[in-house]
Amino acid sequence: MSNEHRHRSIVKAISYRVTGTVFTFGVAWLLTGKLVLAASIGGIEAVSKVFIYYWHERLWDKIKYGKKIQPPDYEI
Repeated sequence: MSNEHRHRSIVKAISYRVTGTVFTFGVAWLLTGKLVLAASIGGIEAVSKVFIYYWHERLWDKIKYGKKIQPPDYEI
């Protein structure tokens, strides 16, 4: 069972994408010199990668590799 709620994964994905999109926008603007083209590239990248990141996180949450097994809590 996951110890992370889905809404937490969504918030993490959005915050990560905002950071990444600002960087992508800056690089695209620097390389092209065109503000509208850079904004278009950044927008497409932001929307698509939010969904990619979310599903990537959920998939990795199901993989046992590298996770520590926690013993069950017992009430005494």
